[in-house]
Amino acid sequence: MEAQQLNLNTIANNLANANTTGFKRSKIEFQDLLYQKTREVGAEAGGGNVVPTGVESGYGTRVASTTKVFSQGQLKQTGEKYDMAIEGDGFLQIQRADGTFAYTRDGALKVNGQGRVTTSDGMPVLSGFQPIPPGSTGFSVSPSGEVTVQGPSGTQTFRVQLARFANPSGLRSLGGNLYEETAGSGTAAQGNPGEDGYGTLTQGFLESSNVNIVEEMVNMIQAQRAYEINSKAIQTSDSMLEQIAQIKR
Repeated sequence: MEAQQLNLNTIANNLANANTTGFKRSKIEFQDLLYQKTREVGAEAGGGNVVPTGVESGYGTRVASTTKVFSQGQLKQTGEKYDMAIEGDGFLQIQRADGTFAYTRDGALKVNGQGRVTTSDGMPVLSGFQPIPPGSTGFSVSPSGEVTVQGPSGTQTFRVQLARFANPSGLRSLGGNLYEETAGSGTAAQGNPGEDGYGTLTQGFLESSNVNIVEEMVNMIQAQRAYEINSKAIQTSDSMLEQIAQIKR
């Protein structure tokens, strides 16, 4: 029942973030617990005979992991020039307030008063972004990450890079659409969009959450039914033990 409760909490979090930009759904994985073995398989049965099957009783299940599924979300057009969606593999690198790095798929970028490209929370976006001069009249991003800025003093160009990991499911979720590198994810590798398997950038679009509401609703019903059945099994077991106690009296 405890495992199914955590399953339901995971599903609820997925549904709550169905409209969160760049959100990646979580899936829960279970493992069975240890078994009490009344009779071992292959035990001696006498006369040189060997028991072909054993007798064992399981002790339930436990949650092995909650894994992020980094499948591509649908691209939604916004028309904002600083919005960009990553189509394929890759993350934008963010600098947190304590100087450490974080990574995101949320491309809803902003420009602060100093011309720095930031997230919606004001954290600077690294990934090769350079300050945008005040009074710039043009800002364009190609799928390969080449940025062209038309400012008062002329045209400025630079190239954005993406980060990727050997095991993105090993990233630690920080909230705020941010992930943190861990020993399980491996170190971040930087590369140019559209090259060597890195994703491409699409300006004026944002990546929607990859949560499938219908699928999550079905999973929620299954988790609820499993919880109810486990509760009923406990009640039935208690009733049987109660009958045994009454027989002894």
